[in-house]
Amino acid sequence: MIITTTPQIEGHPVREYKGVVTGETIIGANFVKDFFASIRDVIGGRSGSYEKVLREAKETSLQEMAKRAQELGANAIVGVDIDYETVGGNGSMLMVATSGTAVVI
Repeated sequence: MIITTTPQIEGHPVREYKGVVTGETIIGANFVKDFFASIRDVIGGRSGSYEKVLREAKETSLQEMAKRAQELGANAIVGVDIDYETVGGNGSMLMVATSGTAVVI
C-alpha cells in the first residue's frame, strides 16, 4: 500500500477513486511519563518516551487507515493528512487522526 501526502503519485495515474478513509488512535499518557516529561520541560531536552508514544500512535492510525483502504479495494492512499490532538478532561489522552483518499493506481 502506497501512502502519500501528495495528491498524486508521479508516474502512476489514478485509475479509480474509492473514497475517503480514516484511521484514529487514542492513547493515554500515564503519570510516570508525565512526571519525567515535566522534568525535561524544566531542565530542557526532548522527551523520548513521549516521542515514542507519538510515533506508535501515528503508525497505528496509518495502519488502520490502510486496512480500511484495502477493504475498499484500493492499493494506494493519496492526500494524507495527520492531525494530533489532546483530549480528555485535562488533556491526558493523545489522539492521532489520519485521513486520505483511497485510490487504485
